[in-house]
Amino acid sequence: MTSLRDRPSTALLVVDVQRDVVANAHNRDAVIANIETLLNRARAGQVPVIWVQHADDNLAVGSEGWQYVAELQRQETEPLVHKAYGDSFEDTTLEAELAQRGVGRVVVTGAQTDACIRATLHGAFVRGYDTILVSDAHTTDDLSDYGLPTPDKVIVHTNMYWTWQAGPARIASVVATADVNFCATMEEA
Repeated sequence: MTSLRDRPSTALLVVDVQRDVVANAHNRDAVIANIETLLNRARAGQVPVIWVQHADDNLAVGSEGWQYVAELQRQETEPLVHKAYGDSFEDTTLEAELAQRGVGRVVVTGAQTDACIRATLHGAFVRGYDTILVSDAHTTDDLSDYGLPTPDKVIVHTNMYWTWQAGPARIASVVATADVNFCATMEEA
């Protein structure tokens, strides 16, 4: 149902699952295992996988912490999009990669829930993409010492509010890893 014409395909986005980004993330190992499950299913179904990798003053390009976690291995044929902002579309090649593959629906996984995941979901949705947030395949750090909610509450809140996101000619949804259907239409997802 995407508002993007002639974009019937779905892609899996793996956002910022980098060593330093998820080093202290809530439920890290389970989230990475769920992303790996989705990677395997997407690849088996020939669904495009697009990797997003963040860099900034605290996460230098080429550093050990900037690298993707060892548990997840990008295949050479899978594009890698470099970014410097929370929204994976902002000043990157993501839109071009998706357009080239006829993608109008994105399945979003990765880190940090309250930063780059949230910004990327909004960025996709306002650009006309149907969006699926995988409820158990995103994570964040514990910033409760700074007065923020604990990470489990941040994740639950993000899952809840994204469930109710709406707009003309596009759909947002939240599903668990086990329920992701890369081939379904949004009405079936």
